[in-house]
Amino acid sequence: MDDAEIAQRISELADEEHRLEHAHEGEGLSDPEQERLQAIEVALDQCWDLLRQRRARRHAGQDPDTAAARPPSVVERYQQ
Repeated sequence: MDDAEIAQRISELADEEHRLEHAHEGEGLSDPEQERLQAIEVALDQCWDLLRQRRARRHAGQDPDTAAARPPSVVERYQQ
């Protein structure tokens, strides 16, 4: 996946996240919707991490295609 594809995926996930968060304003989300929202948040963290890895590798003169998505257990521990 190249930078443009990652950015597109981030956009799609962010749109879905926004729709879920605002679909039932004041009512709260159902359990499946809450689970989906959590999955979206993890996927967004993974995509952003992968994009940062690719950019860092490119900046260091390395091949950005060697960057790999890290597991949720890693990206969810990062400080915001």
